[in-house]
Amino acid sequence: MNLANKITLSRVLMVPLFLFFLLTDFIPSPYNQIISAIIFILAASTDGLDGYIARKRKQITNFGKFMDPLADKLLVTAALISLVGMNKLDSWIAIVIIAREFIVTGFRLIAVNEGIVIAASIWGKIKTISQIVAIVAILLDHFISTKLGLLFIVYGITIKFNVVLMWIAVIFTIYSGFDYINKNKEVINSNK
Repeated sequence: MNLANKITLSRVLMVPLFLFFLLTDFIPSPYNQIISAIIFILAASTDGLDGYIARKRKQITNFGKFMDPLADKLLVTAALISLVGMNKLDSWIAIVIIAREFIVTGFRLIAVNEGIVIAASIWGKIKTISQIVAIVAILLDHFISTKLGLLFIVYGITIKFNVVLMWIAVIFTIYSGFDYINKNKEVINSNK
């Protein structure tokens, strides 16, 4: 197994560690959320690293092509579902984000079957970054709200910073999904 694949696999293995610190009282709150946020950031940061190493060393493998996007989806989905369970995120937001991932994955499976290669778009990358930033902001909500006091006041309504970031992530998620489908319509038409 090459270095890039080991890094991808490490991201998958960090998911249970992230969940352990987030969902248990092993360390008292809010420190458990800070530690889980650090683990989440470390795991998320390996995403670009494994791809860079694979391309630079010309070590792109089928395992990496399969596991890299799966590792990303596992990490983000685990975080979203956990945050819903902790009442820190509305379930509809998690459903929209996860549904987009299912739709895009379905498109990719059909494309592979048809021998079509679909490259990642800039909107997909922006979507991923915005989701990661929003999730980290929610994980660090206690610190951000109480220590930094980052709130927005819109028409007399106070809105937390992490809510604004999550709305941005949802908008990029929806837009990138529509963009992905629009640019790859031939995948649906080719499988008649």
